[in-house]
Amino acid sequence: MKKIKKQNAARLLEKWQKEFTVFVPSKASGVAQMAVWDGQDLAFLEHNRNTVIPPKANFLPSIQKMFGFRKEEGGYVLEPTDEDPPKQLLFGIHPCDARAIAIIDMVFKDAYEDRYYLSRRQNTVLVGMACTSPYDNCFCTSLGFGPADATDVDIMLTDIGDSFLIEEITDKGKEVLAGAKDVMAATPADEKKARAVKESAKARVSTKIDTDEIGKRLPLVFDDRKFWEEISAKCVSCGICTFLCPTCYCFDINDEMLRDGSGARYRNWDCCSFAVYTKMPTENPREDKWRRVRQKVYHKYAFYPELFGIIGCTGCGRCIRQCPVNWDITQTLNSLPAGTPTKKQETQKSS
Repeated sequence: MKKIKKQNAARLLEKWQKEFTVFVPSKASGVAQMAVWDGQDLAFLEHNRNTVIPPKANFLPSIQKMFGFRKEEGGYVLEPTDEDPPKQLLFGIHPCDARAIAIIDMVFKDAYEDRYYLSRRQNTVLVGMACTSPYDNCFCTSLGFGPADATDVDIMLTDIGDSFLIEEITDKGKEVLAGAKDVMAATPADEKKARAVKESAKARVSTKIDTDEIGKRLPLVFDDRKFWEEISAKCVSCGICTFLCPTCYCFDINDEMLRDGSGARYRNWDCCSFAVYTKMPTENPREDKWRRVRQKVYHKYAFYPELFGIIGCTGCGRCIRQCPVNWDITQTLNSLPAGTPTKKQETQKSS
């Protein structure tokens, strides 16, 4: 393993700036999100907290132009957007958000190949930061990993006081770190400090859910309207939990036409909490709020596992912290009734 003094971190970022657009956690816009490093602000090195807006926005922007078009005699001419965006390096991404990107990959890479997403994803280096200050409502350890998990990043940093311990996880990570003058070999004492920091952070994740039981208990309440009406009673369908969820990826597509005959097609984040989300010309299968709340829970904890073999949640806690009415998904999951589902219940699908 290696390490770098915190006082030299800026020089490492400057080195990377020569090849990448470097994004770091920033509050410059008024809300914490990954923003282009200005070459000056280093507050994020000490404030080891998750951003409010998740890093998924670097791959799946809230509003994205897909292509332009203009009307000419005989039809329309398409004007493709740049399919090779600049190379980007995300510095300080937490393990839960790196895991979330890996989860979204399964949709935009494995289920089908989305060139808009992949053109950004393939040009990105993820430099992770072990989470040392989990929130009270974080529950990542219940999802099979922890606040210092390095599985889904290229490089992992751990704060050990006046330095960062560096773990090179992938070949891409080794490549971008090669030649960094301020990086030195870590000592056994450094590695011991890092282990203590990671163990302490993991012990601080106090919120728990039993994912094994959830898979058995969810089918029991699929048709229980009373249960879901009680669960969804205070939800105001604002969409915050979805927009700030690092694994939610639903989008809508719209064409914008100007008077001169030109226009563009855009896609933008959409939300299953909205009453018009599934509205069609003749019906809306989820007009009732309780159905929409049920869909949100089932998608992450039942349908996604069925499709990809992994729960579509990382336990980051954003949906709990930012909810204006304090709706808590862990309380919902822990309130599921116990029992053994029938064969019919096990095969229920969304309606």
